[in-house]
Amino acid sequence: MTTKRVITLVAGVSAWACNGDGTQPAGPPFDLLKSGGDAQNWYFNNPLPTPLSVTAVDVSGRAVPGVVVTWSLTSGLGAVSPLQSTTNASGVATTTDSVGSSTTRQTINATFTGLLSPASFTEFASSPPTTVDVSVTSFAFTPRDTIVQAGGMVTWTWNSGTTQHNVTYVSGPTPLPANSPSQSGTTTFSTTFAAVGTYTYHCTIHPTLMTGSVTVVH
Repeated sequence: MTTKRVITLVAGVSAWACNGDGTQPAGPPFDLLKSGGDAQNWYFNNPLPTPLSVTAVDVSGRAVPGVVVTWSLTSGLGAVSPLQSTTNASGVATTTDSVGSSTTRQTINATFTGLLSPASFTEFASSPPTTVDVSVTSFAFTPRDTIVQAGGMVTWTWNSGTTQHNVTYVSGPTPLPANSPSQSGTTTFSTTFAAVGTYTYHCTIHPTLMTGSVTVVH
C-alpha cells in the first residue's frame, strides 16, 4: 500500500469516527423559523384551518429535535392549544390557534428558553356569512365549496334550463339534512344548518360532475 493510500484511508476512518454516517449532528437551538400557518384569514371563535408551526434550527441552519417551544397570545383575543409543544425529528413544533369573538387581528409568539427574538404570527378574523347562494347550472354547483355560520342558510337556485338536478347529502353530521327533489327551470331549494361540521353533497343524476360541500362554523 502506498503512502498516499494510507493517508487517504486514515482520513476517511477519522471522518467516519467523528460524524458517524458522515452527517454533522445538529447543535443547540439558535433560532425558530416560521414553517406554516402565518397570516391566515378565518372566522371568529373557530380554529384556524392550518396549525401554526415553527422549525428549530442551530446556528448552521440544521433542524434541531427535542426543543420545547412555548406559544403565547401577545395581542388580540383567542387561544392556542397546546401552550407548549416539542419539536419532532424534523425540528418542527405545532399548535392549534383559534381567534377570539371580536378581534380582527391577533398575534401569537413562539419561543424557547434562550431565544433572543421570538417567531411572531399575525392572524385575522371576521364574522362568517349567515346566508350563502349557490347556482345550479347545467353540470356544476357554483361555488362548489361554501362556508356558513351555524344557524345560517344555503340556498341553491336552478339555472339549468330543462335539465334536472338535485342536492343530495352524502356525508356530514348526522342526521343529514333533507335532500332536494330533482327539478329544473328556475326553482330554489334551501337548507338551514344547525350543526358545526362539513357536509358533502352531489347530484345523483350527475354524481361525478356535480359535487359540493358546505362547511358550517361557529
